[in-house]
Amino acid sequence: MEKRFNYNLISLVVILIGALGSLALTYHAGHNNKSFLLVLMFMAWVLSPFIALLLANFIFKELTLTFYLGIVIALGSLICYSGILNPVGMKPAFRFLMVPLISWALIMIAIIRLRVLSKKTKSF
Repeated sequence: MEKRFNYNLISLVVILIGALGSLALTYHAGHNNKSFLLVLMFMAWVLSPFIALLLANFIFKELTLTFYLGIVIALGSLICYSGILNPVGMKPAFRFLMVPLISWALIMIAIIRLRVLSKKTKSF
């Protein structure tokens, strides 16, 4: 019996672990902040690329791309949010603003790439 690699299930698990870990690290970084609304807005911004990845996982047929993109974004986010690679003098809020922005850029590049590839295959 041949076992097939289930990209969809593993991608969902990786994305969910990345999202939950990122939310926990965001909450931990902002738990001393007096503005609950500000922390909530940061959490929504941090969560947004993971929601986009979940949607892309269901919309696009090319699961390997969303699988690898999900791994890169989930691991990259957790590493950056944990502060392991924190340069000296960098404010913690900077990484919570920039990582989702970079994640969105990667997602948009992947979507454009999928669109271009699907148009090329249809023309042949």
